[in-house]
Amino acid sequence: MAQFELIMPKMGESIMEATILTWLKNEGDLIEPEESVLEIATDKVDSEVPSPMGGILRKKLYAENEVVAVGKPIALIDTTAEESDSANGQAQTSTSNAEIHTVAILTEPLHQTTAAADRFYSPLVLNIAREEGIAMSELERVAGTGKDGRVTKKDILDYVAQRKQGKLTAPVVATTTEQTIVAPPAAPRTEAPAAKVSYGDNVEIIEMDRMRRLIADHMVMSKHTSAHVTSFIEVDVTEMVKWRDRVKHAFEKREGEKITFTPIFIEAVVKALKEYPLLNASVDGTNIIMRKNINIGMAAALPSGNLIVPVIKDADHKNLIGLTKTVNDLAQRARHNKLKPEDIQGGTFYAI
Repeated sequence: MAQFELIMPKMGESIMEATILTWLKNEGDLIEPEESVLEIATDKVDSEVPSPMGGILRKKLYAENEVVAVGKPIALIDTTAEESDSANGQAQTSTSNAEIHTVAILTEPLHQTTAAADRFYSPLVLNIAREEGIAMSELERVAGTGKDGRVTKKDILDYVAQRKQGKLTAPVVATTTEQTIVAPPAAPRTEAPAAKVSYGDNVEIIEMDRMRRLIADHMVMSKHTSAHVTSFIEVDVTEMVKWRDRVKHAFEKREGEKITFTPIFIEAVVKALKEYPLLNASVDGTNIIMRKNINIGMAAALPSGNLIVPVIKDADHKNLIGLTKTVNDLAQRARHNKLKPEDIQGGTFYAI
């Protein structure tokens, strides 16, 4: 029996580990080539991990919520499984699909579905939706069986099949398989007692989501790795505002892009970095690392209220038109969770 090791992929230069969010396949399941096996999360983006080879998932080497280093094996896949195993896997899949189809279409109103307008969609799901002509508003109505209601590859393919057969007379809601029906109730969690903190009576306690926790951890870590200095310089930008107001309509008509203040500020930052290159440097112990490339990080707001920082690579090679197009593209893709890992890597200076 030949086994293939599924490796934790490298998601960017500075990313050395990732957290397993959820397994999309169980041990014994049949996996098609390039089919997603699990979802992972880094401090930058979430993504699905496909298997480059087909076979049977024999063993999960890590559980959900465990942190795994890049390059480590995360699963064993039997690439030469006996035909009986494959047949059994396919039969189980067919049975599972049949069960899902019997409960997938319900008559509950749309507002009772569990889909959220700002939830994460993997690149694979978005590509399938794009190929099938499914608009984002329609995709938001597809219930997901993944972690936190995420739409998996199986969810979107089931939806497409029902859509083609004209069975979508009512909204699709979360599916339930026989396995989840007969699963025993989870044992009560036992946690070590924490120190009691009094917040008063008139308060609301909100648990941080994963991204906010990572941001908080990184802010604390940055205090230990670099000196923090705050400096304020007041600049009169009246003429810049007047210029933008004067040209913005003609600019949009000519270039097909709205010009905001962000690319204007970034152009000014680029000119300053070329004049004062030490501002584009970093410190590694007692060494000063002079960055030859000027890659500007810009903050973009997410629908969840968090911030992400996509990077404009080689910003000094772009004029104001190029910066405007890049800024608008990155901001738009950030709002729709379409950024790739390389879009948020390699920043040398963070401007906005």
